[in-house]
Amino acid sequence: MKGLILGFLVLALIASCSTEKHHNACNNDKTKVRNWKTDISETLKVFGHRNWIVIADAAYPQQSNPAIQTITIDANQLEAVEFVNQLIDEARHVDANIFIDKEMAFVPEENASGIESYRKALHQILEGENVKTLLHEDIIRELDASAKLFNVLIIKTDLAIPYTSVFFQLECGYWNGEAEKELRNTIK
Repeated sequence: MKGLILGFLVLALIASCSTEKHHNACNNDKTKVRNWKTDISETLKVFGHRNWIVIADAAYPQQSNPAIQTITIDANQLEAVEFVNQLIDEARHVDANIFIDKEMAFVPEENASGIESYRKALHQILEGENVKTLLHEDIIRELDASAKLFNVLIIKTDLAIPYTSVFFQLECGYWNGEAEKELRNTIK
């Protein structure tokens, strides 16, 4: 009789975990679905000077360096750029150098439908920010060199327009290069 009651209780527990209402309570925390914005916000809290955040297009490869984490998001690429830029602007501890591919300015609309409207929208989002253009391979070289010591987050979107990845190289938000130079001169 005790075995029958125990079996019934186990079945009742399994059934309650299978209902949508109780699903999250019965699952391991590792399987819970999180919001991409929450994940990025939490990552930015631990990131600092010399870390990178990249908002990538669909063709951006997953890199093998364990310091480079790639996540995919189900959101518009420009929305992700705007969100990350806003997070950095609001953060006290970091600022960013923003890099875009030099090649993007030369991609014609007839070869990449939507590139003209993308460029205009990106310019509006990043207006007033410290944006630098470099050849794609030069940006990747800098990112790879940094990833030898520091973590990088790649946020991969489904955007299918070439040379549209946006690279945020994080800097200290409360200390800048000029202040560092003055400090080093004082120490000498």
